[in-house]
Amino acid sequence: MFDGIACRYDFLNRLLSAGVDRSWRRKLVQMLEKQKPLQILDVAAGTGDLAIACASIKPAPNRIIGIDISTNMLEKGREKVAMRGLDKLVNLQYGDGEKIAFDDCAFDALTIAFGLRNFENPEQGLKEMNRVLRRGGVVYILEFSMPRKGLAAALYRLYFTKILPSVGRIFSGHSTAYGYLPNSVGKFPRYEALLDMMRAAGFEHPEYRPLTFGIATIYTGIATDK
Repeated sequence: MFDGIACRYDFLNRLLSAGVDRSWRRKLVQMLEKQKPLQILDVAAGTGDLAIACASIKPAPNRIIGIDISTNMLEKGREKVAMRGLDKLVNLQYGDGEKIAFDDCAFDALTIAFGLRNFENPEQGLKEMNRVLRRGGVVYILEFSMPRKGLAAALYRLYFTKILPSVGRIFSGHSTAYGYLPNSVGKFPRYEALLDMMRAAGFEHPEYRPLTFGIATIYTGIATDK
């Protein structure tokens, strides 16, 4: 599915979020910068937006590594990396977030934006994330959520379930991708439920920070001894 929408993915992200998705990534990078990591792994990197944003904190050369299972998304991401002259900082490569092909304790920080809910087994993915992080390393999970109550919640549900799938289908030319998005968000654990999953995977002190009335949320957790 993601291979099929790769050519229009970035455009639709900007269109369907009115550009707010960029501010969400900036907020995550601001949190990440305080940690001062040298080795960063971006899981489900897609077209590289978050990995590219992480380059602003200037970690060690070639140590922002992004992995994804969609080869077409990675191809678009590599084009963006090259166009921005970030080849020495960002390395995008094929990789499965449920079977991360790196050694234990290899990274200081791990990021994932809008990808965890797409895992077949998110619990396994979280365990792998904890495994490849050094003790004290931090995971940063940016994921869609739903406003809990009030007018904002009602309006967003209308947009997310009715308008977004139709607009996405028209501009992407893909019949199911943008119907899948609200369905996956609706079914995926969020807030306290996701914190419980993170604890079960071995992360300590999991927390969440809602963004833009709760449309998106950043979750963080600290890696423990393996």
